[in-house]
Amino acid sequence: MNVSRIALAGGVAASTVLIFAGTASAHVSVQPQGEAAKGGYATVNFKVPNERDNASTTKVEVNFPTDHPLASVMPQAVPGWDIQVTRSKLAKPLDMHGQKINEAVSKVTWTATGDKNDRGIRPGDFQQFPLSIGQLPEDTDQLVFKAIQTYDNKEVVRWIEEQKDGAEEPESPAPVLKLTAATAGDKSGADATAQTADKQTTAAAAASSSDTTARVLGVVGIVIGVVGVAFGVLAGRRRVA
Repeated sequence: MNVSRIALAGGVAASTVLIFAGTASAHVSVQPQGEAAKGGYATVNFKVPNERDNASTTKVEVNFPTDHPLASVMPQAVPGWDIQVTRSKLAKPLDMHGQKINEAVSKVTWTATGDKNDRGIRPGDFQQFPLSIGQLPEDTDQLVFKAIQTYDNKEVVRWIEEQKDGAEEPESPAPVLKLTAATAGDKSGADATAQTADKQTTAAAAASSSDTTARVLGVVGIVIGVVGVAFGVLAGRRRVA
């Protein structure tokens, strides 16, 4: 009897844990395919679950951080969804590959298409929305994206709350992309490139110096030759006289 009660209590407790775990994790999130290294480019997936049992998600809007703007954002086509990329002018231009970038992507919006009764993310489903983004900043450990999820019953859920240090997870947390440090291989490659450039610069300087020396010696040789000819002419005139 006691064993049965204990087993029943354990089952209820486990079910409760699973229910709360599912509720806590059922929010819009972002994860990289592989790593999202600082200073590089990454492909990321925005995962959008449907939390309602009587409505479908028909629109997803992801707002990009303004404190660390991203100049390059390329969405991958998602069947059944129309994609709109919105760009905005930057208050401070970005320097990217030696070029000044005056605007960056501020928002990407996915809108479900097709039949009204069979479109979007249906109850019990989720959808991933892939993006290629870059160049990732080097002066922060994470990027915060604020997302807005719209259902076909006009309900709007705003995933915009930022996590505070030491505090519990907010009710509607914003998706956060964790950035990793640049790999040693990337650093070695950069160092090798820099060393090659230095060697090329040194070789060019040496070649330029050698060329200048040769020109100077050539001019000196011409001058000496002219002087020698003049001296010979004068000597011949003295003998005739």
